[in-house]
Amino acid sequence: MAFAMSILKLHLQYRLLISEMNSDINVLRILDDYLRETVSLKSESEKTRNVEYFKNNFYKFRKEIDDLRDKMHEKKMKLLALSKENKSLDYKIFKSDNHNEILKQFKLYRKNFDKIKKEFTRFVEKKP
Repeated sequence: MAFAMSILKLHLQYRLLISEMNSDINVLRILDDYLRETVSLKSESEKTRNVEYFKNNFYKFRKEIDDLRDKMHEKKMKLLALSKENKSLDYKIFKSDNHNEILKQFKLYRKNFDKIKKEFTRFVEKKP
């Protein structure tokens, strides 16, 4: 397969992913508030078990978002500099900057984040 990734395309992809993670931060805040409200309606054993699980996961995701956003922002700015120099994004630059690895990290993050949101929804909908 030929390498056909433009600087602008990759730059815009990073911008979209960063924006998506910014939105996820708001979702985490809402889920945390929702967790506090839901706890008052659950039994003690459910509270102890699940509250810590979700709190830990929400914290983990927030840290992961911050780390991944920082990496993406750095790469995005480097791509912007390359575009201003009218350089092309060849495969060597793409590979040396670990773009594939960062994009893989995001896919894994997205999969896990969506999973925890589904788990949380099931927890919230479960009758006390």
